[in-house]
Amino acid sequence: MNNIRSILDKYDIKGNKLTIRNNARIIDNKIVLKKRNNDLDKVYSYLKSRSFDYFPSIIDSNDEYDIYPYITDKYEPKEQKGMDLIYLLSLLHSKTTYYRENDIDHNKKIYEDINNEVDYLYNYYSDLISLIEKEVYMSPSSYLLARNINMVFDSIYYVKNTIEKWYKIIENNKNERVSYIHNNVNLSHYIKNEKPYLISWDKAEVDSPIYDLISFYRNHYRDLDFIDLLKVYESHYLLKEEEKLLMFSYLAMPYKLDMVKNEYKMCIKVNELINYLYKTNNLIMNYQKSK
Repeated sequence: MNNIRSILDKYDIKGNKLTIRNNARIIDNKIVLKKRNNDLDKVYSYLKSRSFDYFPSIIDSNDEYDIYPYITDKYEPKEQKGMDLIYLLSLLHSKTTYYRENDIDHNKKIYEDINNEVDYLYNYYSDLISLIEKEVYMSPSSYLLARNINMVFDSIYYVKNTIEKWYKIIENNKNERVSYIHNNVNLSHYIKNEKPYLISWDKAEVDSPIYDLISFYRNHYRDLDFIDLLKVYESHYLLKEEEKLLMFSYLAMPYKLDMVKNEYKMCIKVNELINYLYKTNNLIMNYQKSK
C-alpha cells in the first residue's frame, strides 16, 4: 500500500477511484498499475524495433509495479472491433516473422498429443453414446447428444486425417515460420483512441502465428463471423498450408463434456458443444471453398 501511495504522490493523483480489472489497478482513470514484469521490457523493445508500437508504453516502474497511462476506449461496434483487431494481429505477425530451424521433437510431440487426444475422445464418446442407447427413456440432454453424435465423430475423423497431412508436410521442412504472438487474444484486450492498442502482453512469446487466431476464435466464435475475419487476416498475412492444417486440427477438436446432474445445465452444455462444432465446421468448409 505504501508503494501505491508513493506513486499517487509522485503523479499528484488523489486516488478517489480504484477499478480492478483482472490483474490491473486503474486509479482515477489516469494511471494503470500492473505487477512488475521484467520480461515485458524485452518484448516491448523488440516490438518497437520491428516498427510495431500498438501497445501502451510503460511510463514508470518500481520494484513492485509497472505504471501505464490510462487510455480511454472509444466505442466501436463489436464487429468493427473484431475487424480492427484481426488486422492488428496480421500486422504484428508480418512485422515480427522470421524462420527458425524446425524442431523435430517439438512437432512430433504436437502430433502425438493430438492423436492421443483424438483417440481418447473417440473412446469417451463411444462409451457415452453406448450408455445413452441403453437408457429406457432418454433425458433431453441425452437425446440432443444422440441426435448430433455424428457431428462429434465427423470432427474427430477430420482432425485425425488433417493432423496426418500436417505431419507429412512438416517432416520434410527444415525451417518453420514463427513470429511474436500476443497469446491472449480477446476483444477486451483491444482498445482504440487516437490509434489502436493491444494490452495485456504478459503471455507473449515467439511461436506460430496460428495460436493467436486459435485463442481469438475460441474466445469469440459465438459472436463474430470468422469467415470474414480470416479473409481480412490473409489479405495481409497469408497462412502457409501446414499452418492452416494445424490450426484447423486444433479448432475442429471436440472437447470432453463435463457431466452434471442438473438436466437443464446439461442441455446447455451439450448445446454449446454442438454449436461450437457446427460453427467450426462451417468455418472450415467455407474457407476451403474460397480456396
